[in-house]
Amino acid sequence: MTADTTDPEGLAADPAERRREQRGWYFYDFACSVYSTSVLTVFLGPYLTSVAKAAADPEGFVHPLGVPVRAGSLFAYAVSASIVVAVLAMPLVGAVADRTGRKKPLLAASAYLGAAATTGMFFLQGERYLLGAFLLIVANASLSVSMVLYNAYLPQIAEPEERDTVSSRGWAFGYTSGALVLVLNLVVYSGHDSFGLSEGTAVRICLASAGLWWGAFTLVPLRRLRDRRIEEAGGGPAAAEGAVGGGWQQLTSTLRDMRRHPLTLSFLLAYLIYNDGVQTVISQASIYGSEELGLDQTTLITAVLLVQVLAVAGALGMGRMARSYGAKRTILGSLAVWTVILAAGYFLPANQPVFFFCLAAAIGLVLGGSQALSRSLFSHLVPRGKEAEYFSAYEMSDRGLSWLGPLVFGLAYQLTGSYRDAIISLVIFFAVGFVLLARVPVRRAVAAAGNPVPGRI
Repeated sequence: MTADTTDPEGLAADPAERRREQRGWYFYDFACSVYSTSVLTVFLGPYLTSVAKAAADPEGFVHPLGVPVRAGSLFAYAVSASIVVAVLAMPLVGAVADRTGRKKPLLAASAYLGAAATTGMFFLQGERYLLGAFLLIVANASLSVSMVLYNAYLPQIAEPEERDTVSSRGWAFGYTSGALVLVLNLVVYSGHDSFGLSEGTAVRICLASAGLWWGAFTLVPLRRLRDRRIEEAGGGPAAAEGAVGGGWQQLTSTLRDMRRHPLTLSFLLAYLIYNDGVQTVISQASIYGSEELGLDQTTLITAVLLVQVLAVAGALGMGRMARSYGAKRTILGSLAVWTVILAAGYFLPANQPVFFFCLAAAIGLVLGGSQALSRSLFSHLVPRGKEAEYFSAYEMSDRGLSWLGPLVFGLAYQLTGSYRDAIISLVIFFAVGFVLLARVPVRRAVAAAGNPVPGRI
């Protein structure tokens, strides 16, 4: 039996041990971000749509479970279904993790389920649209569940004063891997003829390689992160009993507990709104570029790669700014920049890739930092022992509830027939999020959660 090397907060007392865990923690971002970049953002949507169209009837419909679905809508519906599955699973897994104190086995299970589903996309060909939709749902939901557990480690591996830096480095690792694998994928895809591959085979290799990358680099955090004892996780010996069966009861208890921390909820509300704007800009930028600005696929993929590369610098740079100005002020500054980006996007000339690349560069510089600092700021507002449960609510805000922005974007286009009007309509999310975040007294919120207040936040 080894001596206890943790402080009362569950942090390793030895700084070298903390840094070792932190370095391992960074690598989960490095492992899983390739799925978001190469699979979701670039390759799977068009390819799954082509598979569905190959299986469609003369009217252009496929019939999963007997329900008529336009082939062009299958990808969007599968993403929506994965969000529903994730919203149901995340609170349950978060509750089980906190009741048992065993986050690592759950992280391993969700990560490798997602990686296996992504690797299995190699077999997506012909008319196997149902296989593609199923694998997408499994992979996307697994990623969301794993991120709950991954984020919940942050308060346990970093001192309050260093969380902004640690969180920012995690995002930087993720964007670095996303850019690296995307470059390799584009080499395979663009040069498929010289490699003796068909275009479809090249896409399937790119999809499967993301799953293999995800699984391989997940080994690093699984070796370096450690589970805290149940007492450290806010439970007791009895907490593990009936953890799975009591997961939903624990979720209900968590929701009641969150009402006791209204300042934490106030931050979550602000985050929900401005992050909805961020996610909508990311998801709709390619549509805006292709439909409104007349840009080709090569230009759009290059812009995605540019965002990935500059997001690394943005995450690290904003992490340094937070040390001087505090996370809250830095996030508020980023929201102001997001508003300027949308205004600039409204006036972008068509058929001018250079201007679109400038816009992508600006997005990259604020994207990683605003996400990283939001995560680290929230980690200060979580009561000790409830990290996974509270981060399940945070992850639901990040992934499961980001539907209002696309709805506003779609309605604006439907009413005006202009993607320029649609993109400028998203300013409301950043403006309202700015006001709500500015009103949150973060120092009082940290103290109310029972956590030590950093010197600068």
